[in-house]
Amino acid sequence: MTTVTQGLSTVALCPQPRPRLVATWAKVSAMTNETRAVGAYGERLAERHLRDQGLVVLARNWRCGDGEIDLILRDGDDVVFCEVKTRRTDTYGTPAESISPAKVQRLRRLAARWLTETPVRPREVRFDVVAVVTQQKGPARVEHLRAAF
Repeated sequence: MTTVTQGLSTVALCPQPRPRLVATWAKVSAMTNETRAVGAYGERLAERHLRDQGLVVLARNWRCGDGEIDLILRDGDDVVFCEVKTRRTDTYGTPAESISPAKVQRLRRLAARWLTETPVRPREVRFDVVAVVTQQKGPARVEHLRAAF
């Protein structure tokens, strides 16, 4: 135990024991793995939905040092950059509502970078969002927002 004197009073400082920190990190790690699994499930559903609509997948989870684009697809002569948002419930709003203006700007920068790094020259570029809400009972709800931003 460490004591610190401030003016006329003395305060005893007791550091938190390490086992609590380890337990907390284990919970965060398990939560992160579960969140990733839900996100991956949503991306698989989104991809299947978009393919059923006739789009062709050009890239999945394209990454560079600046970030990641979930899906890049071809829709005729157009290229579609798609953000997939998955939630277990829509209690705190729809998945699409969680896309911030900063995320939109980042996706636009990433799309420009992808276009400069590939030989693909589309007629038009579009940014779509696929919102997936998993259900306790029944199939997941999938909503495709074309030209979302």
